[in-house]
Amino acid sequence: MTTAIRAVVSLASLALVLSAMTAPPLYAQAPAEEGASSSTAAPAPEAPPASAQPAQAVAPKPKAKPKPAAPPRETALSDDPTPALQPQTFYTTSKAADRYRQIVDAGGWPIVGVSLRPGSKAAAVSTLRRRLAAEDDAIADATKPKWDADLTAAVKRFQYRMGLKQTGVAAGATLRELDVPAETRLLQLDSTARRLTALEFAFGPRYIVVNIPSTAVDAVEDDRVVRRYAAIVGDIEHHSPELQAKVVAVNINPTWTVPASIVKNEIAPKMLKDPTYLKRSHIRVLNAHGEEVDPRSINWASERAAQYTLRQDSGTDNSLGSIRISMPNRYSVYMHDTPSRNLFANDYRFLSHGCVRVQGVVDLAAWLLDGESGPQTSKDEINAKIASGAREEARLTQHVPVAWVYMTGWASADGVVHFRDDVYHLDDVGEIAEQ
Repeated sequence: MTTAIRAVVSLASLALVLSAMTAPPLYAQAPAEEGASSSTAAPAPEAPPASAQPAQAVAPKPKAKPKPAAPPRETALSDDPTPALQPQTFYTTSKAADRYRQIVDAGGWPIVGVSLRPGSKAAAVSTLRRRLAAEDDAIADATKPKWDADLTAAVKRFQYRMGLKQTGVAAGATLRELDVPAETRLLQLDSTARRLTALEFAFGPRYIVVNIPSTAVDAVEDDRVVRRYAAIVGDIEHHSPELQAKVVAVNINPTWTVPASIVKNEIAPKMLKDPTYLKRSHIRVLNAHGEEVDPRSINWASERAAQYTLRQDSGTDNSLGSIRISMPNRYSVYMHDTPSRNLFANDYRFLSHGCVRVQGVVDLAAWLLDGESGPQTSKDEINAKIASGAREEARLTQHVPVAWVYMTGWASADGVVHFRDDVYHLDDVGEIAEQ
């Protein structure tokens, strides 16, 4: 064999060896489908010894998709010790409206339009300073072109008045509030003052205020806010009403009687889809005599379904949570706990059917039952009663006045003007009524 022929044979042999090394092993079978019977699967040939098996490439595990980050919370519960509502609030708010009317007549204020923060040097910094100076008398020089510590402080004061986190950065919700026209702010103050003219509230040494647009509850004692709580209020279709009432009792481990409107519009459709819904939700059906009725005997597609009384047992699943603040009124609404406490972490808390859910309602109950207005019962004692599962009604010896108000713009006793979003669009209604 010539040298050339031997070279060709050697190359061919080498190619075969390489081909055998790179080809998939003959015993590699496609996996049987999940759940397939082993009797129908083709038997796999005997595998060679482990030492003879070529190394198998391990496919990398797919990376878990990161959960989308929750938007940063921009609102903050105010630490202002001044109550949102005081006897002089109508006067101070009307006076503030006069001041804002002058701002509007003078041409309003400039639009900032872009996000700004400490260190910014754009011409918009001067615009931001002039915008803030239109409302903030503490800004001595509205012409400074650079950002300084005074401007950061001014942004924080603005955020404080808007119920926002005091970051000192003019972006996000802060920028949106900055660019609200002066005419809108005037409308908010005028509309709030107009609504307050109808207020006939018996202020006392102790009272509770729910400002609906602020989604906040003030417990007031001797003209100071001693406790303030985040709240969840009525949604766009189920407004929390403006009202004045008196707290008469604290209900521990309450039951919940479902309003007829919820029975008709929500529960009946759910029962048509899932006949076990009421049982799973621990809701009993009662007839006009208070006797329990089998839900399966009711035609949930009929109008008569809403004539039954539906009552949810007390417990962890109860829609009222562990505490109900009883305050009789013509709207049949009240303040209460909730099993969905995670919702208090939202910036947007217009989520209920009209009642007001209170974060930390056990603390509010303890304030009501501190011996001044009702039998002295500490938070620990209330929590122990809740844990026992027993239902109890603690009656107040001195009823505590409570007002639910809708103030989108108001001035506190020290003249500081505050604004909140007009989520229910009631300010627009007031404007149309005047035209």
